Amino acid sequence: MSKTHTINTILIANRGEIASRVIRTCRKMGIRSVAVFSEADKDLPYVGEADVAVHIGAASPAESYLNQEKIIKVAKQNGADAIHPGYGFLSENAGFAERCAAAGIIFIGPNIQAIKAMGSKSEAKNLMQQHDVPTIPGYQGSDQSNERLRKEATEMGFPVLLKATAGGGGKGMRIVRKASEINAAIEAAKREAQNAFGDDEMIIEKYIESGRHIEFQIFGDQHGNAIHIMERECSIQRRYQKVIEESPSPIMNDKLRNEMGASAVAAAKALNYDNAGTVEFIFDDKSGKYYFLEVNTRLQVEHPVTEEITGLDLVQMQIESAMGLPLRVSQTDVQARGYAIEVRLYAEDAENDFLPVSGTISRFEVPQVEGLRVETAIQSGSQISMYYDPMIAKLIVWDAHRATALRKMRYVLRNLVCLGMTTNQDFLIHLLEHPDFEVGKYDTHFIEQKIDLNKLTENKATHAATAALACTIFNWYLREKNRTQLKSIPSGWRNNFYEHQRDIYHFNDEKIEIKYRSQYDEFECLINEEKHVVKFILCDNSTLSIEIDGQQQQFHIVKDKYNHFVHNESFGNVNLVLQERLPRKEAERVPGEYLAPMPSQVIKILVEAGAKVEAGQGLIVLSSMKMENTICAEEDGKVAEIYVAENTNIEAGTVLLKLDT
Repeated sequence: MSKTHTINTILIANRGEIASRVIRTCRKMGIRSVAVFSEADKDLPYVGEADVAVHIGAASPAESYLNQEKIIKVAKQNGADAIHPGYGFLSENAGFAERCAAAGIIFIGPNIQAIKAMGSKSEAKNLMQQHDVPTIPGYQGSDQSNERLRKEATEMGFPVLLKATAGGGGKGMRIVRKASEINAAIEAAKREAQNAFGDDEMIIEKYIESGRHIEFQIFGDQHGNAIHIMERECSIQRRYQKVIEESPSPIMNDKLRNEMGASAVAAAKALNYDNAGTVEFIFDDKSGKYYFLEVNTRLQVEHPVTEEITGLDLVQMQIESAMGLPLRVSQTDVQARGYAIEVRLYAEDAENDFLPVSGTISRFEVPQVEGLRVETAIQSGSQISMYYDPMIAKLIVWDAHRATALRKMRYVLRNLVCLGMTTNQDFLIHLLEHPDFEVGKYDTHFIEQKIDLNKLTENKATHAATAALACTIFNWYLREKNRTQLKSIPSGWRNNFYEHQRDIYHFNDEKIEIKYRSQYDEFECLINEEKHVVKFILCDNSTLSIEIDGQQQQFHIVKDKYNHFVHNESFGNVNLVLQERLPRKEAERVPGEYLAPMPSQVIKILVEAGAKVEAGQGLIVLSSMKMENTICAEEDGKVAEIYVAENTNIEAGTVLLKLDT
């Protein structure tokens, strides 16, 4: 029989929205919370929400959230009985769990043996095979030479999937479709795995072309009990990172759920599992079979989906299990109620290969909708740092039926105001409106195969002129509000009434000219010479209400010098740049120079000065917001000079190197 422990204070070894989430349950249970924060996070909401908050280091994770010695020291100084690791960072680190135990601090997670067993995908696969959990055919041997991996892949037959045994989140993972790609894929996957996890061990599996990613929430206690708490469908992904999660899965029936659920519980019992975890499966659409992928020995980002349909508090269950208490629910107690969907709002540019974006969220407002749950780390004015994952918020909607919940989520996304930088908000709307998604017909390749990102750009281009018109009226209002002299004369007054004032905006490569003249609150406007009558109604902070040709519309606008970020319920977000009255001459890009597309860390320089390179050849590997990006040569040439060094942080626009062509 397990011994019970009292937990009165919990240190949360994480940041952002998961820290806020754990703090809420601590408060509900009467448990004191201790937050830690890096220099970059000192102004985030969770810091003020905790009972105690301690500065733990610089922005780099290695100096803060991954610094085990500092975290344990702060926990002991503040009387913490336990540490909750959240997800990411130290959450699946067996060494950290051991250090907590040695310090007399409870690690809120599964037992150390379970973490170690699942820390290697190859060991995990072997264990599952021993307990009759279905696994994908593949190779997970000790011989990790490139030659052996290439031989196994060739004999298995392409396509195959290379996976880092220590990893997750798509790091160290490559799909290889033909023999000519295998060598480069092995080297790239090993390098990425070594950088991310300090371990480049690989397994190879037969790649399932049309699969669905379905995971089961499992829960165990220290008394030998183990249950599953329904499934989550997580097939909508980009770069192996989940974008949308829903439960119940659209393909699930009672028979399949019972079979997969039994396999998930078998996996839990094979590990003597005693806390929250997730068993991930791939479901083959063609054969109807499912296969074990991995066990995540932690709470999942998407856990709110399960909480919404079951009414359970998974964080509370984690804390109670760590105390040594038996599970309060049995398998028969677990019942699904209605339907829940979660979308992840990211600071990223979907139209530019989903590159992450850093900067300031100038305005963040969420509509009040029944059944909406928001998990976020930010508020208006918050910074999105290059050091951490670019997720801004998780939006979770519950409703009785899938169709009504989807409709509600689309409404939320259309009315959410998140301005100041580029996000994936419009992409999420576009995805949720796809007819195949509406009926649940999708797999893990849905985004790349079914979503035409060009349509996003086309939609914005269609409405960019209206957004520019709104910006012109908004700027007129700001001038009027700040005017101190001759207020009786209309703004922009001229001796010649027929002379228009003029603004020019740039949207991508398009130039939009707005001509206007005002008579107090009414305007005659020409958009590229097309006439419109506009009436000013109201401007409250950054929300503008105007009437355009008899139709009232509302726009949310924030500006950063000449950059304008516009949101409208009907067309989403449009970013515009106002042309200066006296434009400064911009420095021309030097031919052959390669610039950093985003704030990044230089991970690896793949070439040397003087080396000859071919078009498409990798030059430099950058990492930003947990994602690697390889800068490749645009044409054949010779490396003239390299301007950056490995393991250094650089700003967007930094010159990386120069090629002579």
